[in-house]
Amino acid sequence: MLLHRRLSSLSASACVASGALAVLAHPQITDAWPYEIFVSNEKSGDITVISSGDFKVVATIPAGKRPRGIHASPDGRSVYVALSGTPIEAPPQLDAKGNPILRKHEDNDDDESGPADKSADGIGIIDVAARKLTGKINAGSDPEEFALSKDGTRLYVSNEDVRTASVINIQTRKVERIIPVGQEPEGAATSPDGARFYITCEAGGDIFAIDTTSYKVVGHFKVPVRPRSMAFLPQGTLAFIPSESTGQLNVIDTDDLKVLKVIELPEGSRPMSVKVSPDGKRVYVSDGRAGTVSVLDAHTHALLGTIKVGQRPWGIVLSADGRYLFSANGPSNDVSVVDLTLNKEITRVRAGERPWGVTVVARTD
Repeated sequence: MLLHRRLSSLSASACVASGALAVLAHPQITDAWPYEIFVSNEKSGDITVISSGDFKVVATIPAGKRPRGIHASPDGRSVYVALSGTPIEAPPQLDAKGNPILRKHEDNDDDESGPADKSADGIGIIDVAARKLTGKINAGSDPEEFALSKDGTRLYVSNEDVRTASVINIQTRKVERIIPVGQEPEGAATSPDGARFYITCEAGGDIFAIDTTSYKVVGHFKVPVRPRSMAFLPQGTLAFIPSESTGQLNVIDTDDLKVLKVIELPEGSRPMSVKVSPDGKRVYVSDGRAGTVSVLDAHTHALLGTIKVGQRPWGIVLSADGRYLFSANGPSNDVSVVDLTLNKEITRVRAGERPWGVTVVARTD
C-alpha cells in the first residue's frame, strides 16, 4: 500500500506539471500520437490494429495460425509476426510454489493436442500501409518469438520445439544460420549496439549470447526457470530478464554475462514481458496472472508500485515518447491502455481472441 501511494503521489505531481489531465480529456488529437498499435491474437489467428488518436480498432488483418511474437521494421513499413502450426495447449497447472506441474510427454504436441501443421510455421510479413499479409518467411520449426537486427535486415528467431535459434535474411527470405541452444528457446532480444542477440530458454533458464557477425555463442548463463523476454538499458550495459515460474526479475551485467541481482515481484506475479522506458529511468514488467504491470526504478531497482490492467497481461510495449504502455490481455481478449503520467489504465480496447503480443508502428501518412 505504501508503494502504491508513493507511485500515485509521484504520478499526480507529474500529471499537473505536464498538463496531462488536459491532454487526457481530448484523446482525439491525433497529431500528438502519430502511430498505431498492432496486436497479435493467438487463438483467432489475426492482427488487431488500434489507432493511437482515439484508441479505436481501425483494422483486423488475417495472419495465419497462432500469431505470437510481433515486431515492426525500423522504417515502420512492415510488421513481422511469428506464426506456428503447433497446436495451442492450456496453461500448465502450478504447484504451491508457482512452478508448472509438468505432465508426462508434455513436450510432445501429438500427445496433447493432435499433430502439428508445420506448413503453417513461419514469420508473416504485413504491409502496414495496405494492412494485409503479403508473404511468409520460412523461419524453422515452431517460431514463437524473434528480434530484429539493429539495421533491420535480419531476424533472430527462437524455435521452441527443436532447441535452436534461426538467423533469417529478410531480403532473400532464407535461413542463413541455425544455432543450437537450450531446451524450449522462448525469447529473443538484440543488444542496443547490435553486436549480440540473446535467446532465453524457458525449461532450464539458460540464456545464450550470440555474436551477430560470426553467429557464434559467446556467452551462456542461467536464471531461474521460464525466462520469457529481455530488455536493456539504453547504453546496453545492464539488462532485465523476468523468470515466470518464480515471480522474479533478474538484473544482468551484459559485459560479464552474470546475474547481479534478483528482484522479487509482487505476490502472484508470473512475469512475461519486460520493457525499459525510452529515457532509461523505469522498468515495466507484465505480471501475467496477477493482472498487473510492475513499475521499477531502472537504477536503484526499487519496486515503485503496480498498475492494474486486464486479465493475464502478456506482451507489453511502450509508445516512442514513453507516454503510454499497452498490454495484451489474453483471457479478457483486450488491450489495456495505460497513461504513464498517471500510472493508471485509462481504457481497454477489444482485440481478437487471446491477444499475445503488441508492437507500435509509426504512421507514415
